[in-house]
Amino acid sequence: MRLRVPRPRSLAGQLFAVQAVLIAVVVAGSALFTYFSDRRQAEDAAGRQAEAVARAIADAPSVREAVRTPDPTARLQPYAVRVTRDTGVDFVTIMDPAGIRWTHPEPGEIGRPFRGHIERARAGGTFTETYTGTLGPSVRAVTPVRDGGGVVALVSAGIKVEEISKRARDQLRALLGVAAGALLIGAVGTYVVNARLRRHTHGMNADELSRVHDYHQAALHAVREGLLMLDGRYRVALVNDGGRELLGLPADVLGVPVADLGLPPPLTGALLASEPRVDEVHLTASRVLVVNTSPVSGGERRGTVATLRDVTELQALTGELDSERGFTRALRSQAHEAANRLHTVVSLIELGRAEEAVEFATAELELAQALTDQVVAAVSEPVLAALLLGKAAQANERGVELVVSDDSRLDDRLLPASLPPRDLVTILGNLIDNAVDAAQSGVPPRVTVTARTEPAGPELVLRVTDTGAGVDPAHADLVFERGWSTKPAGPDGRGLGLALVRQAVLRHGGTLTVAEASRGGASFEARLPLAEPA
Repeated sequence: MRLRVPRPRSLAGQLFAVQAVLIAVVVAGSALFTYFSDRRQAEDAAGRQAEAVARAIADAPSVREAVRTPDPTARLQPYAVRVTRDTGVDFVTIMDPAGIRWTHPEPGEIGRPFRGHIERARAGGTFTETYTGTLGPSVRAVTPVRDGGGVVALVSAGIKVEEISKRARDQLRALLGVAAGALLIGAVGTYVVNARLRRHTHGMNADELSRVHDYHQAALHAVREGLLMLDGRYRVALVNDGGRELLGLPADVLGVPVADLGLPPPLTGALLASEPRVDEVHLTASRVLVVNTSPVSGGERRGTVATLRDVTELQALTGELDSERGFTRALRSQAHEAANRLHTVVSLIELGRAEEAVEFATAELELAQALTDQVVAAVSEPVLAALLLGKAAQANERGVELVVSDDSRLDDRLLPASLPPRDLVTILGNLIDNAVDAAQSGVPPRVTVTARTEPAGPELVLRVTDTGAGVDPAHADLVFERGWSTKPAGPDGRGLGLALVRQAVLRHGGTLTVAEASRGGASFEARLPLAEPA
């Protein structure tokens, strides 16, 4: 038989128990305090009532007249009984100055000495006391009856302590009823609050909540992807280390509105959007991010959760892969053309026209070698030279002539280590691809590439000019935004190339401009500083 260990009570249950005990203790303490306070007040009130009745009897003319008669009891006893009944006191005793009773609720006590203190009353004073007499403990008042300036009698009126206790008990019962109602209301309110707390904590106890918090913190720091959470007012509620690094945010960013984070407008718009965003590509100053957003809803908008993936390296590798694919297609095309030319040469030889075969073959070799010599002579940096040769073959396939300008000059080993070849491929490759697309509609379809260094600065100048339709001046500030294109967007990521170019240029502290070419078309120019950063 398995021993079942009871599960610790949930945090809400523990709080409910603590609050219920606290309310009970407070109500019980208040009831006891009020009971004893009410008892004292009842005794004080009884003393004042007894004193008022005694003074009223002592001031009554009929009492003074009765005192002068030979048998005061005959007139005073009925009067005392009537006053006792009408005023709510338990007894009224009228006595001579020596303390011998003329009246008493029990007739057998008439004529006997008064039990209590009367000295102060004999001296003309009025006082109250608690004393145990023939009727038991009572709160009584004693006052003198004056006639002709002297004390001719004494009057005592009192209320039994038992009656006072009965009044206090009645008040206590009423108080306990109110306290029970307060306890019930407090318990119901506590239950409702704790039920809501139990829903929010999913019935977990304090240890489980602490463990979940520890796992939560560990997961946030371990995840390399960026995580950004916004509250219902679009303020940063949580950001992990990856998100802070990818977005370039400071440490004290919690509570800051997302519009004040200084992020690029398209990325800010995606984070502020009420609808989910799926695998959107956004550029920051130095990164390419894939952004996914999802609103957090629970009957009302509670915020937004955004995940960020850094695809900067992936985007660069994708660009290189596209270039390699272009080279492969160009080589395949060249191989096909070479096979056709070889068949032509063989056929000319078989026809006995050897001289024409030699002339045909050498002409093709001279043309290819001339292009290679032109590129290598102008740009001896191997990565850019290979890029230009590959792009020239791709442009030729699409019916566009790619030429290197006469003023191009870029020697090998001139570029600093801070300017890696991968970034140059991103900049120049995307500019050429964009120019080839535009030049296909031009007459003649031509793209001119200039790559040279200028001693002033010093800086590297990369200029790509096409013979296409050019760029509308109204769009000059938009061509480098992600998603801008004169053609419909498609799966090839149209509209991202020029944005990547700008990102790479700005990352190296350069400038990127677009202007109208001298013969129509557009001229894109990137200037990159060659000095090593401090």
